[in-house]
Amino acid sequence: MERSRNIAGKMKAANQSTVVEFTLLGLSNFPKLRIALFICLLAVYILILTGNLLIMITVQVEPRLQSAMYYFLGRLSFLDLCYASVTIPKILIDFLSKSDTISSGACVTQLFFLHFFAGTEGILLAVMAYDRYVAICNPLRYTSIMNRNVCYWLEAVCWAASFLHSIIQTVLTCQLTFCGPNNIDHFFCDIHPLLVLACSDIFIIEIVFVANSGMISLICSIVLLTSYMRIITTILKTQSGEGMGKTFSTCASHLIVVTLFFGSCVFIYVRPTVAYAADKMVSVFYTIFTPLLNPIIYTLRNKEVKIAIKALLVKKIFPVK
Repeated sequence: MERSRNIAGKMKAANQSTVVEFTLLGLSNFPKLRIALFICLLAVYILILTGNLLIMITVQVEPRLQSAMYYFLGRLSFLDLCYASVTIPKILIDFLSKSDTISSGACVTQLFFLHFFAGTEGILLAVMAYDRYVAICNPLRYTSIMNRNVCYWLEAVCWAASFLHSIIQTVLTCQLTFCGPNNIDHFFCDIHPLLVLACSDIFIIEIVFVANSGMISLICSIVLLTSYMRIITTILKTQSGEGMGKTFSTCASHLIVVTLFFGSCVFIYVRPTVAYAADKMVSVFYTIFTPLLNPIIYTLRNKEVKIAIKALLVKKIFPVK
């Protein structure tokens, strides 16, 4: 009832006018720090581009990194690069601009690609957990089970499922009516900040949004938990203390990424439309910190990747004469 009165009030106050652009208020709390924040975020973005590109190139050209594990790692770096680029360049522009506006079309486009790339990454992380399960629990059959054709099919499933997820979110968002105000209390266009501004009834759309995100989160969580429960059980049964430590170290990097990524995404999307002050800070974890940390985590905790990167830098970039 309260929501209906709020919607009616918005429509009456705005006289049914249609919003053609939105103002992003996420940076309005830092008017005196814009230049400093611009420099910091630009440095972070350069690190994201450099780190993920380096991993992609290394996995592609180094013969020692041609297993399924590194194939998926290369795809993970590509996704990190893509979905960081969906939000960070616009934020950088807004730091230097006096008008933090975005057109409604650009807003919907940003929302689509954000959920497309981030959704693909979430599903890919579950696939990577399954890959580690096969490698540890069925080591003698690993190369036959996780052959290149299987990798291609699993990657195709990631892209297709995420496209379906994202297109549903985007189409439903396009059904909303926005008649004012047009101020989005966020750094970028996302579902909850837009739903708060909607003049139309969002009850059914809100249910579909939560169910859509919740279904993907549930399926990925089941795969992740099942895979790692089997991994831990196998390690405890079959490996010595030294081997156990090495295997746990290999899986720890994946678990760190999964915790950061899924924890923040579940907090943001698998809930009713309620605006929390922490939303903007939590969204920073999966849009900025995760793409930045992935290359660091996977290179510092993986001996083979470090050796391959050093070999690439020596042979390809700084050749010895």
